[in-house]
Amino acid sequence: MPFDYALDFVTLDFRQHPELYRVGRGEQGVLLVQPYKGEILPLWRFKDAAAATESSEAIYGLFEAYLKAHDFVGADMARKFIQMGFTRARRYANHQGGKKYAGPVPADKKGQSGAHGRAELPRNPHPDVDKVEAAAIFKRTWDRAKTNPEYLRQKAAFVEKYGK
Repeated sequence: MPFDYALDFVTLDFRQHPELYRVGRGEQGVLLVQPYKGEILPLWRFKDAAAATESSEAIYGLFEAYLKAHDFVGADMARKFIQMGFTRARRYANHQGGKKYAGPVPADKKGQSGAHGRAELPRNPHPDVDKVEAAAIFKRTWDRAKTNPEYLRQKAAFVEKYGK
């Protein structure tokens, strides 16, 4: 099922109401779902290889702790932050200032990713090597997370239980 952007993310606690969580696609909801956003975001950094290494290890540690606590929503959110470390580092490597598309996001598309009819800005002819390395670090960690057998088991159980 697609991510439900109509929920009241300001007051909703997904630890108390995991039945409302939807895995969605990619990084959907990564900056909305509480209390996980508040727990993970302070650890998320991709400035360079050192920051990416420290950040990805810390978030992967949370990922494992969530799995151990049978908190699939938390584990999935940690996986999304790790994935976002990869995608954002690559975006900043490829596009000056991290801005990929020209113009503002249409009002009806706020919170969603994609071009939404906007032109892609030119890529850097010489990608930022610090960001390229940071992206590679997050990519390796993301690959570990998304193929983790316990994560896959809990994801299947979550989808079976909630259909989401």
